[in-house]
Amino acid sequence: MTQINWMEEVLKRKEDFLKQTIELLNIESVYDESTITKEAPMGKGINEALTYMLTLGEKDGFTPKNVDGLAGHLEMGSGEELVGILCHLDVVPAGDGWSHDPFDAIIKDGNIYARGAIDDKGPTMAAYFAMKIVKELGLPINKRVRMILGTDEESQWRCVEHYFEKEEMPTMGFAPDADFPIIYAEKGILDIKFNQKLTSEDVGNDFKLNSFSSGRRVNMVPDYAKAVISGTKFDLEAFTNHISELGCKASASEENGQQVLEVEGVSVHGMEPDKGKNAGIALASFLNQFRFNEHAASFLKFIVENFKGDSRGKNLGVAFNDDITGDLTINLGIMQYEDQQGGTFGLTLRYPVTTDIQSVITTLTDRGNDYGFEFNEIKNSTPHHVPKDHPLIQTLQKVYEEQTGEEATLLTIGGGTYARSLSAGVAFGPLFLGKPEVAHQKDEYAEIDDLLKATAIYAQAIAELVK
Repeated sequence: MTQINWMEEVLKRKEDFLKQTIELLNIESVYDESTITKEAPMGKGINEALTYMLTLGEKDGFTPKNVDGLAGHLEMGSGEELVGILCHLDVVPAGDGWSHDPFDAIIKDGNIYARGAIDDKGPTMAAYFAMKIVKELGLPINKRVRMILGTDEESQWRCVEHYFEKEEMPTMGFAPDADFPIIYAEKGILDIKFNQKLTSEDVGNDFKLNSFSSGRRVNMVPDYAKAVISGTKFDLEAFTNHISELGCKASASEENGQQVLEVEGVSVHGMEPDKGKNAGIALASFLNQFRFNEHAASFLKFIVENFKGDSRGKNLGVAFNDDITGDLTINLGIMQYEDQQGGTFGLTLRYPVTTDIQSVITTLTDRGNDYGFEFNEIKNSTPHHVPKDHPLIQTLQKVYEEQTGEEATLLTIGGGTYARSLSAGVAFGPLFLGKPEVAHQKDEYAEIDDLLKATAIYAQAIAELVK
């Protein structure tokens, strides 16, 4: 393999790579219930992205397959063993505050800007071109290589669940959806919901919380919160100062005689909430100082007493740490309250490999009850761990070190990648060490040189794995 200059092969295809990456990024592949059909079970935009990749693959000589609109794959090679490359085409909602249209990709200062640029459409195209290079060079392929395209990674993973009910499990594989060098262990992911148990009487007080809204997804730190309140008027200077001290921005207005308080925070991926500023927690922190009707008071207290200043589960009594994957983390991603209907919360817990998760669930159930909330488990994805001496890891370490000249250290993460869907799978790039993490943030981007470098690494990795 050393005779092939992989980067040279990538650069020969750079123009096509950028053109097709932009075309894919310009598809608004966000889950959309309003456009679901039998052919498009995740909505129109996601179906358009899946169709784009399958059509492109067929044109380039790969064997395509659409698995009921929930997933698809592109395959090359022959043999009993199967190497899987797991990518996803869905993206999180764009959110607010972009400096340009998030679904009209632009190239500026060596970067490509768009929602999905780094998570996961840019890396998907890098892996696609890596397969294409191996194919076009006519290298010996003694195994099958299959790019598996998911459509629901950012929410419920229905795509891979359905896919592996219908299709075979790869012998081994990787997901280009995290960091280099190699992520060999991933925390468990417990997504949960708390629903308020309403009593027949909701005793009033100085203030009435008509509504409170913050957050779109459990795996995103909310960057916006809004509350509509009746009753005594707040001191706006005190409100602004309180929110500012928490690293957020505040604004207030009046609608139909009601006060409207709004907070702007900083959104990041929910696997490490401390890197962002949770607008919902900041707004609740201010409101919790005042006397509200009983249900609203319980809603606000639950937020502040359990989550303010604590993403490690200490206040909830579920803090845990191990030597493989570090700290348990919690992100309070959804906070909703409506007068007469009560409140709901959506959370994601990222828990270490050795966590006793049933004990955690029992503690969370009890804590919810203390505040008048019912615990509901949405989804539990168990931790994933591949032994360090596995041939997959040995091969990828060799390739990474040859391509970069750097040591291929093994990493662990709190995020969940498609690698955990494989019996033997790891996350492999595309983000290089020391580069900023901008997935799920406004003005998301990928460095073009890094995507090209990742493509060269993936091409050599595929060639080595199919020898």
